[in-house]
Amino acid sequence: MLDWGERDTADIDRDWLEAAAGLARARGGAAQLCVVRDGTVVLDRAYGCGPGALFWIFSTSKPFAALLVHRLVERGALGLDDPLATHWPEFAARGKERITVRHVLQHRSGLPVARSSLLDALAMTDWDASVRAVERARPRFAAGEGPAYQYVSYGFLLGELLRRVTGDPVRELLAAEILHPLEMRDTYLGLPDEHWGRHVPIHGRATGPQVAAAYLNRRSTRRAVIPAAGVSTTARDLAVLYAQLVAGGGRLLSPATLAVATTPTSDGTVDGLIRLPIRWSHGFQLGGPGLDADRPRPFGRTSSPLTFGHNGSNVCVAWADPTRRLVMVYLTNLLEPRHDGAAAQNAVSEAVLAACPPVPPNPPNPANRDGHIRP
Repeated sequence: MLDWGERDTADIDRDWLEAAAGLARARGGAAQLCVVRDGTVVLDRAYGCGPGALFWIFSTSKPFAALLVHRLVERGALGLDDPLATHWPEFAARGKERITVRHVLQHRSGLPVARSSLLDALAMTDWDASVRAVERARPRFAAGEGPAYQYVSYGFLLGELLRRVTGDPVRELLAAEILHPLEMRDTYLGLPDEHWGRHVPIHGRATGPQVAAAYLNRRSTRRAVIPAAGVSTTARDLAVLYAQLVAGGGRLLSPATLAVATTPTSDGTVDGLIRLPIRWSHGFQLGGPGLDADRPRPFGRTSSPLTFGHNGSNVCVAWADPTRRLVMVYLTNLLEPRHDGAAAQNAVSEAVLAACPPVPPNPPNPANRDGHIRP
């Protein structure tokens, strides 16, 4: 078992780290904040809940499906430039025969939605219906034309592809390929009934978020397999995953594959669905100030362009910064207007960045080359 006690390190500004903790605590609701520096846990706090409480992490879920794809590519079972229809013939209908795995990972498939944002969200608890919807969908944009965020369709595109290639449902594949090897015992794609008592209800602020929260808080939603949004986890568990990645891939990916996964694919291009300039890679959002330096950014306005991770509806966020050998996971249950949530994530991330300046580009500590978090 890992010792999750917080550790002081010489290069950490504890005042700034405590400031980050204070920002997380002051917002109300429930939250967990975990910060890992060079393999050492330097902050691990829970507010309004216990450390084992399970948060629904929205689109912070998306990198799990991307990592599974990259693992298959690394083994030669799949190619980034394979058309999805090569492995999934029914997908080719209505002009989708040229959409590749790379296009989906870059959010450039041209299928930001299968029907509409609302209809896709209402059907996302039904795997078969959602897969049929993307099979029947007609692209909104030409494949590769520009990023248009696949906010729900992403998970069904990659999830069904993974099932076709491996023969295994994506939930079982995730457990076998990532969760069990990394001993991530508190992460679930679809919350099992026996852990329902640990779930953290989402709290909506304002009318729209309140309506969404009522739908997302249903047991049928939380238990469903929704790869783009439906992972339930703790900040501690998610930090284990990113600690592996920031250490160079660890047992998940080779350094070369991780480099591909985090290579920028758009920089300042306004996304066709969410109308914001997002820096995308092949499965992650990227840090850096971008072209809109005054806008709150989930990873922080001063984040390194090499930072990679994912925001989830400005409710939850996880990121890793290789220049600082730093991981931050901040999970909340507050669904609120976009700017408010983004501003809160920006403030917490900025405080963590201020506490942990960049480090010399030395190789990882030999005792931590596999990415394990050290006690």
